[in-house]
Amino acid sequence: MKAIKCYALAVTVGLCATFGAVMPSAAGDYNGNFMVKAGVTGVLPNSEFDGLSLNGVPLLSGDIAEVDDSWVPSLTLTYFVNKNIGVELFCCFAQHGVEAKGALAGAGFKDLGETMIFPPILSLQYHFDGIRGIKPYVGAGVQFIHFFDTESEIGGSLDIDSAFGFSLQGGVDVEIGGGWYAGADVRYTWLDTEATFTNVPGLGRLETDFDLDPLLVSAHVGYRFDLFGRRTAAIETLK
Repeated sequence: MKAIKCYALAVTVGLCATFGAVMPSAAGDYNGNFMVKAGVTGVLPNSEFDGLSLNGVPLLSGDIAEVDDSWVPSLTLTYFVNKNIGVELFCCFAQHGVEAKGALAGAGFKDLGETMIFPPILSLQYHFDGIRGIKPYVGAGVQFIHFFDTESEIGGSLDIDSAFGFSLQGGVDVEIGGGWYAGADVRYTWLDTEATFTNVPGLGRLETDFDLDPLLVSAHVGYRFDLFGRRTAAIETLK
């Protein structure tokens, strides 16, 4: 837990620094070309493990483990190409545990391991025209999840392959004055990877493929402004 507290503190400090730099230098603008959001995100894996191999030989079949949930601070940066099209980068850090279930739990295993993840998502979005300050949007993109600081709870070491997945998103922003928004969004990613336990006492090497498929649920506060100066007249007409 010490690791996640350190990463959460680092992200929180980064969010504060970002907002501190933005607010004095750029007036809020609901038609601005840049938006910063800070919030809280639930990283909720819909994990499914595909059996277990021992030293390359199939040992167990079925769904043998699960990845637990995590709630963390998050940051989102969005560049608006025009009033409807945006390019968004989402980022956070999260810590997750891996727990045995099914046949593996029946064999006497419980906690299998822990890992930190860095799961940025790059999305292309469509923002619908607002109605009384309420602006829904949808998006699609690519998520990359990097696993690090992994620890095996059954001895030996644990390695989880980093991977890419396809992500869909839906959300809404509500104007609250002066370029500020309150909002929420949901993302779902389809992502497959592989976990390997090596040098497990009395066993050796254990391998499993699994679908992580995280659901990310966020609540946030956002600030929209003109970071790169106002657009040219030709682009402004798109508004």
